[in-house]
Amino acid sequence: MLTDLSCRKAEPRAKPYKIFDAHGLFLYVTPAGSRLWRFKYRFEGKEKLLTFGAYPLVSLQEARQKRDDVRRLLFDGTDPVALRREMLEATRAREAVTFERVAREWHTAYKERWSEGHGATILHRLEMDIFPAIGNRPISAIFAPELLKAIRRIEDRGAPEMARRATQICGQVFRYAIVTGCAERNPAEDLKGALRPFRKGHFAAFDSSALPSFLHKLDSNEARLYPQTRLALKLLALTFVRTSELIEATWDEFNLDEGLWSIPASRMKMRRPHIVPLSRQAVAVLRQLKALAGNRPYILPSQINPRKHMSNNTILKALERMGYKGQMTGHGFRALAMSTIKEKLGYRHEVVDRQLAHAPRNKVDAAYDRAQFLDERTVMMQRWADYLDEQLRKDRDSAVD
Repeated sequence: MLTDLSCRKAEPRAKPYKIFDAHGLFLYVTPAGSRLWRFKYRFEGKEKLLTFGAYPLVSLQEARQKRDDVRRLLFDGTDPVALRREMLEATRAREAVTFERVAREWHTAYKERWSEGHGATILHRLEMDIFPAIGNRPISAIFAPELLKAIRRIEDRGAPEMARRATQICGQVFRYAIVTGCAERNPAEDLKGALRPFRKGHFAAFDSSALPSFLHKLDSNEARLYPQTRLALKLLALTFVRTSELIEATWDEFNLDEGLWSIPASRMKMRRPHIVPLSRQAVAVLRQLKALAGNRPYILPSQINPRKHMSNNTILKALERMGYKGQMTGHGFRALAMSTIKEKLGYRHEVVDRQLAHAPRNKVDAAYDRAQFLDERTVMMQRWADYLDEQLRKDRDSAVD
């Protein structure tokens, strides 16, 4: 029988040797001085060997406990080597089931229930913010602190609403992982109360008095924006559609000869098709974009991956480079157009509202909503484009004076 003293005094020799304890447990001493716990047993007539670790990291008492645990398995007819192999394979299998793998499987399973635009937005948010942080981690090994760290990065760049939505998406992925047997818990539920509080408000937008200066900066390209980014801002100002409706647009939605942009219901917030009459200026911008995009399906392909569309963040960063951080957003062009067209061009609220594709607020609005006002909107969109040109000339004239 071994003692702690005999284990400590086991000195290396020219050849490896064994010091036996009892019931198959022994200490294997190597010429290099390592002292390894080993257990010899027989299973189904074959001699097998297990290693329990090195002394003194694993004490004599711990080694005996491990030996006794294995002997109980043998008594129950279980081969401990085979069991260890199965556990190792199970661990490797769990590690192979990463968050990204499950998230993409979830996205594929549910995307038929969403609009094409909504499904693309969800995948884009995962690829931009979540996959780089935890995508390659085993989904069963992700806990609340690690997920919170990924969400904090979104909050730190000043996007609290995006952080909240990313948390919701992650929660759905984890719930899918639970029902498919890939995880046992949903750490997103533990983040309740951990996200930074914020008050959801209106998107930042400057008023019409800032238009001349903005249009001058955009026309002169003082911020040195990429041509497609600059044209995207011009088109956003001319059409005042939602940013997602612009950046996800494909060429098959446009009839440039007739000056019409038909956005399908699947890409609209209210799930109704929407027609955008195109001014001469908007058609000119689109023809420039066509020359840059070539045969790519999106009118605004990504600079990084041309098979995908431009990121919403590209618009925000462009406005920031132009000096409008916190003063203007892509969505802000909608508020700008609504107020300016009514105040400066004298159009009725319901006509502008129809062009913005807003949902009707009451029965009266619903009645107006049934009227498309297409002819009136066509004239209005051209007058709006001409008004923007006038504001640009106004800035140039003031600079000359």
